[in-house]
This record gives sequence, C-alpha cells and structure tokens, in this order.
Amino acid sequence: MELSKDLLSLLLPELLVNHFEITDYRIESKDIHINFVENKITPKEEVNRNLVGKGFHEELTIQDFPLRGKSVFLHIKRRRWRDKQTGEAVHRNWNLVAQGSRMTIDFAVFLKAISSY
Repeated sequence: MELSKDLLSLLLPELLVNHFEITDYRIESKDIHINFVENKITPKEEVNRNLVGKGFHEELTIQDFPLRGKSVFLHIKRRRWRDKQTGEAVHRNWNLVAQGSRMTIDFAVFLKAISSY
C-alpha cells in the first residue's frame, strides 16, 4: 500500500513530498532513514532551454523532526541538468537546509523556539 501525499505531507517537508520520490527507507533501533531522489522534471524556470539530465549532486543528509521517539534522517539526491547549446550546468536551488545546520528549516525553527524557554 502506497502512502498518500496528504499523509506524507503531515510527516515530511511538503517540498520533498511534492518534488521528490521516496526510493528507500530503513528503520533502525534509534533512527529512521528515508532516501529521496528529485523527480526527473526539468525546471519550469528553464523551459526555454534544451536541457538533458546530467546525473546527481552529492547526496545531502539532513535531520528532521523525530517520529515515535526515533531520529529522522532524510537522504536527498538532487538532479543536475546540462544545457545542450551552452554546456552550462543547471539545477534547482532548493532551500532544504537551515543555514548553518544540517536540519530542515522547520526543525531548526522549532528547536530555536523551544530553546528560548
């Protein structure tokens, strides 16, 4: 049974649910690891260019909100594209990680808020 996007968007960052595919997951004693790959859809902002897929960036691992007492680690592979005419490398500039951390933005904001109490 495949989880619906509505349910996944309650548990995971919406950006990942809408633009990435879950390729694998594993549940360990203290951690949950979820692997994502960016959907193979050329960037809308680059619609006038002739782009071809050119592999992936290095995998990014970030921490998200814990689930059921387990730490959650999101392993994300973002796509790279190449412009056939210019040879220029193109990629989406996803804002996935809170600046200066390895956490999702929402999780970092949450931790900052509770640390001020």
